[in-house]
Amino acid sequence: MKVGEQLREIWRQAVGSGGQAETGRRMDAAAASADAERKTLALPSILSPVRTSGRLLPKPTPMNLRRFAETPVVRRAINVIKDRIAAMDWQVRVRRGAQLADAAEVAKKLTGLRRMLEEPNAMDSFRTLIEQVIEDALTGGYGAIEMEPTGDQERPAMLWPVDGASIRINAGWDGQHGTPRYAQVQPGQIESSAVELRDDQLMYIRMNPRSFTPFGLGPLEVAFETVNQFLSAHRFAGKLAANSVAQYALWLNEATPSQHDRLIRWWQDEIEGTGRVPLISTEQKPEVLRFAQGTDADLRLAWQEFLIRMVANAFGLPPMLLGLEGDVNRSTAAELADEAFRGAIQPLAQLLAGHLTRDLFAKCIGWREFEFVFNDLNARDEETELAVQVQLLKAGVLTVNEVRAMRGLSPVETGKLAGQQTSELAS
Repeated sequence: MKVGEQLREIWRQAVGSGGQAETGRRMDAAAASADAERKTLALPSILSPVRTSGRLLPKPTPMNLRRFAETPVVRRAINVIKDRIAAMDWQVRVRRGAQLADAAEVAKKLTGLRRMLEEPNAMDSFRTLIEQVIEDALTGGYGAIEMEPTGDQERPAMLWPVDGASIRINAGWDGQHGTPRYAQVQPGQIESSAVELRDDQLMYIRMNPRSFTPFGLGPLEVAFETVNQFLSAHRFAGKLAANSVAQYALWLNEATPSQHDRLIRWWQDEIEGTGRVPLISTEQKPEVLRFAQGTDADLRLAWQEFLIRMVANAFGLPPMLLGLEGDVNRSTAAELADEAFRGAIQPLAQLLAGHLTRDLFAKCIGWREFEFVFNDLNARDEETELAVQVQLLKAGVLTVNEVRAMRGLSPVETGKLAGQQTSELAS
């Protein structure tokens, strides 16, 4: 048995031992989803990284990206985008212009799609799943989800997050359904034992797609050199502020070597770290030679601030959200927050929604009449969105059910709606 198959078998047994507590209504779904088994390996980076050449192209991502994503400034930038998208309200609805068949069948499918997203697998919820995908997308320009159909309308597919750094792309993919497009290669593993995946089995989210490479470009990759310089400047400033880097020297004129050594021992034993006032009686006054100004300019704070602005630019965020509030006032704060939503959060949210609609609903399950949407993308301000919807209702542009669908609510029956409107007009 191959090493990859052994690791996957151990992983399945571990997952199976934790899922035996599900009873009741989940028994039928578990039996129906028995065929939907995960093919990729979770946490493939536990082995030492070794790259091999071949037809599968690895993403040339520096290993330092993972470490840089854990630094305070970069973590703040990632969390501003990730937490906002993960906390958004969402819905599954019928596509505009789709031909509806049986209303009861459509309602059953919508319920199944929502349950599938709320409970993607035995361990994750929708938020934990989407957070891992967004983290990889912002770090390395990749976000991967494995999709396996179950054939059950109550839970049409199972979803698992995949480490995007372990995914390699088949450069010779011909677009056919049966040809593998992706493969998960563990660190140190040869291509012959890789886990091959078709286009309808893996959702691969690329940020900043380009024509000359099959890989995306993440914001942290853009800010790689900037973050590296910021960490170097930050470490230097920390050592300087902790007085571990001496910026001055004491010069004694015409001192003998024995006097020099005696002064050093006396200073280390009696003065250094005690807070006492040193008294020195010499024929000539000692002179202090300073190597720096002795002010905050030595900490390179302006340079660090500039680097933070560059990191914010790479993520499409205003520097205000990364802690630089010196040039922000009440009149500009709202505009900068709206710029962050429109420039960084909304594009990534729409990218995720499009992949869920196209890759999951259409390719994997085959239900092309449905789509996934985030409800909070139309307007960042709730009061503004409400005012616009009220005006469209009064003008007759939208109906009550259309507005309810925009807000993720179920439609009202026609008879009840007509009676409600009649009572309101009578009153």
